[in-house]
Amino acid sequence: MLIKSFSLGAYETNCYIVTDETTLRCAVIDPGAEANTILDYLEENKLKCACVLLTHGHFDHTGAVEDLCAETGAPLYMHRADDGISIAGPFYRFTAPEGTNFFHEGDVIAMDRISFAVLETPGHTPGSVTLLAMETGSEERALFTGDTLFRDSCGRTDFPKSDSAAMLRSLRRLAELPGDYEVYPGHMEATTLSRERRANPFMLYAMQRS
Repeated sequence: MLIKSFSLGAYETNCYIVTDETTLRCAVIDPGAEANTILDYLEENKLKCACVLLTHGHFDHTGAVEDLCAETGAPLYMHRADDGISIAGPFYRFTAPEGTNFFHEGDVIAMDRISFAVLETPGHTPGSVTLLAMETGSEERALFTGDTLFRDSCGRTDFPKSDSAAMLRSLRRLAELPGDYEVYPGHMEATTLSRERRANPFMLYAMQRS
């Protein structure tokens, strides 16, 4: 499982390209901007985009969706709770294009040897999810947490439709996952779940609440 990250757009949103190195098929997670940057990487590395996955519907995570899906023909997956509602103020709402696949808790998107399990982690938005990636035959496990969990922080909960209590429940849920994971957030650098359990003040507070 090869994971390539790009920091794209004015908000430096992390877009991840997760590739099965045996088939050269990949998933693109949160293409927030600069579709040409993503497409150039795919072409240069002879990759086939098998799917586009969204952790949530904010504009800085969805800005390149339309162009990327049109150019590659890849299906889009997202949570229905973020479709067509105002989740970032009155001037933006992401409306899922026709043919979008709506996933929910417990769904698994399979891509050759790699699978992405959907964990509902609302708070930042109603439809925020964490994608748990695993590869057959490998012990590597990764969490793509969107704007739920950051290194030393978590996503904002002062937007329309945000919910601070739900965010704490989501952080606690992630903290209680067994074992350790590489964590790839929507902004800033990657981290590990074991580190965030020890050092993230928001996760620590969530873990202390019953």
